[in-house]
Amino acid sequence: PYVRKCMVIADELGLSDRITLLAASAHPVNRDANIIANNPLGKVPTLVTDDGVALYDSRVICEYLNDLGGGSLFPSSGAARWHALTLQSLGDGILDAALLVRYETMVRPEALRWADWTGGKLDAIRTSLTYLNQHPDVLAGPMHIGQIAVACAVLYLDFRFPDLNWRQHYPALATAIEPTLARESLKKERAVAA
Repeated sequence: PYVRKCMVIADELGLSDRITLLAASAHPVNRDANIIANNPLGKVPTLVTDDGVALYDSRVICEYLNDLGGGSLFPSSGAARWHALTLQSLGDGILDAALLVRYETMVRPEALRWADWTGGKLDAIRTSLTYLNQHPDVLAGPMHIGQIAVACAVLYLDFRFPDLNWRQHYPALATAIEPTLARESLKKERAVAA
């Protein structure tokens, strides 16, 4: 999902044709040597620039792409900047929790799974969605990184956690995020995830 966030930014800025996607198998246990060659953490996304410099994680890559494309997806200063960055942190936090649940339930051997851990991460997702549902106005205004991060998070929930049925349980959030999800860049990523 973090690669998706970077690709949405690239598409929004007209840079997606300059990016070559490589096959990767990021895994928390069986680490991919091809990724580690450019990122010692062994995580995706990792972007190797035209100058051969490796950038990671999605926050750094998205800001780099915004700078490269002369974009305005990261407000430059003041309250608008802190709002966008905080909303990005909320969207990324939803993704972090969802990925941890996924690893716990799909990667960890069943005998070692910790139900309370999974429950805590699912609760973090739900409390975040509840906050967004109670404060849909945080998603208003000109397009910025925060809205994109939240959109990518709910798309991941659609893909990996359809039983959460977030649209039904959080209707104000569903209405507020729809203009972002309706953007061509997000429609492309929806199609990739399907």
